Amino acid sequence: MPSPVDGRLLDDLEARGLVAVSTDRDALQAHLSAGPTTFYCGFDPTAPSLHHGNLLQLVTMRRLQQAGHSPLALVGGSTGLIGDPKLTGERNLNPADVVAGWVERVAEQVTRFLDLEGPAAAVMVNNLDWTADVGVLEFLRDIGKHFPVNRMLDRETVRARLDSGISYTEFSYVLLQSMDFLELHRRYGCTLQIGGSDQWGNITAGVELVRRADGDRVHALATPLVTKADGTKFGKTESGTVWLDAELTSPYAFYQFWLNAEDARVGHYLQLFSFRPLGEIEELEAEGRAQPAGRAPQRALAHDVTTLVHGSADAAAAEQAAVALFGRGDLGSLPEPTLRAALRETPHVEVDVGLTMPSIAHLLLATGLADSRSAARRTITDGGAYVNNERVTDPEATLTERQLLHRRWVVLRRGKRNVAGVEIRR
Repeated sequence: MPSPVDGRLLDDLEARGLVAVSTDRDALQAHLSAGPTTFYCGFDPTAPSLHHGNLLQLVTMRRLQQAGHSPLALVGGSTGLIGDPKLTGERNLNPADVVAGWVERVAEQVTRFLDLEGPAAAVMVNNLDWTADVGVLEFLRDIGKHFPVNRMLDRETVRARLDSGISYTEFSYVLLQSMDFLELHRRYGCTLQIGGSDQWGNITAGVELVRRADGDRVHALATPLVTKADGTKFGKTESGTVWLDAELTSPYAFYQFWLNAEDARVGHYLQLFSFRPLGEIEELEAEGRAQPAGRAPQRALAHDVTTLVHGSADAAAAEQAAVALFGRGDLGSLPEPTLRAALRETPHVEVDVGLTMPSIAHLLLATGLADSRSAARRTITDGGAYVNNERVTDPEATLTERQLLHRRWVVLRRGKRNVAGVEIRR
């Protein structure tokens, strides 16, 4: 007997704003409510890590699995060698051995979000498994014959590149991705693909290929593009991409990214990325409007997403660091990796010392917390300078060994909000 599924899933996804477009809504609802569905979502290894732009798909996969449906998590060992065409410019083709290494890293990241055991256990798949041995003639006869060229030319990315030029390699990407749906349908009984709305053309091409090749009806659902309040893409920070790999973006920096969410959009981000009930999210939004300085919705969002990606321990350390840096916690209790990561998100300098330590005024100037030595001394005299959250009032004060955190780090603060880091090197 099939395991029960949550028939309210599609309603919940729509209520959270997670459905940008789908194939026939009534048919999809009936299909998801009839029993466990096998669905898939694909991730191309175009970098050594997934980033926050992939997170919405990972969270949506998790929601479907928790509702009783079985995920196929596809990492594109073959499609990653080609690259989905961009609106402008040809993609660089990465070496095969590099892509193979990225496949392993991305697959490991994806598994953190899914349950690999139980009745709805996730299965990891690699499309290189069914494309590596396919010959050109076989591919053209069995797959290519189902793709009208006029339909391919009408795709937005292709139209945008017709004048500047698009290679046959990128032009053919849609055939490879569509072949994934057909193969997963045949091998695993997969009947649903999910992905971002920017992939809708590729996704529906796969739906059509299954219909043409096997005569079966399958379904598709796309999540929206996540945007900021002004309609621009919710994307990179000043320091670059927000990676899901802790070595590329520290848990502290990751936490700060979500903590800085706009007031106008934080409720929407909670609906998309958090597993809190919608009623609780509404309460957080109300609290945020009543007490904006408390930033309750942002703190909830940062906590939930950092816990989801990096685990509860790293999320707690990031929260502790965020509090401690601004004078409301014990800096000495922070683990060195957390303190180091936090200070690298602030203005920071490295200072080589010999037999004598630098003055606090010198450090304020070196870190940019003061624009002159006289301004630095005045800040200290006026009581606005802090070393490791302890006020310094002597303008002649120098740093001491006792003040070094983990024997090398110093946190400087001017006033309540201006923080900088110093790394002492010998």
